[in-house]
Amino acid sequence: MANTKQKTGTTSGNKTSSKSKSTTSQSRNGGTSRGGSMLEEFVVDQLKDIYWAEKHLVKALTKMQKASTTPELQSAFEDHRMMTETHVTRLEEAFEMLGKKAQAKKCEAMEGLTKEADSAIEETEKGSMTRDAGLIVSAQKVEHYEIASYGSLVQLARTMGNEELAELLQQTLDEEKETDLLLTDIAENNINWEAEQEME
Repeated sequence: MANTKQKTGTTSGNKTSSKSKSTTSQSRNGGTSRGGSMLEEFVVDQLKDIYWAEKHLVKALTKMQKASTTPELQSAFEDHRMMTETHVTRLEEAFEMLGKKAQAKKCEAMEGLTKEADSAIEETEKGSMTRDAGLIVSAQKVEHYEIASYGSLVQLARTMGNEELAELLQQTLDEEKETDLLLTDIAENNINWEAEQEME
């Protein structure tokens, strides 16, 4: 009888193990949505972070535009400010997709990066190409932070099996990459060279 009981216990254990494996497999394949999973909560937290960052950036870009010397850079900052407003709206759609209210959580990284932009303005001469060069450096640091943030969020959304969210965030990721390339082109189209010729 002891042997019979032992067998029954083993069989019951295998059933539980099989069920657990099935749930894990289903989760990895992104089959059914796992509402309230730890990963989803982490993604929501990251969305709050970048949501604050984008809203903060709208104001910072206005200041950077006004401080710029060349019309080309002024125009680039103005265009990106309007694009950033679209990014804010897109993030609100992302929250809605996840059934969450759009909330912002202070992004220490973006605050630090925009403070660097303020320093670039304070430490360079108004109307100089050196100021434009400094603003481009500051703006590209911001772009690289955003590219890292959105790139990670796209991959996490795909891991969750939420392709709709991934595609939405991919649009912003592509636009951030385009802006980074545009800033490089503007810098290389004489601004950096002319800045090098300026004497104190």
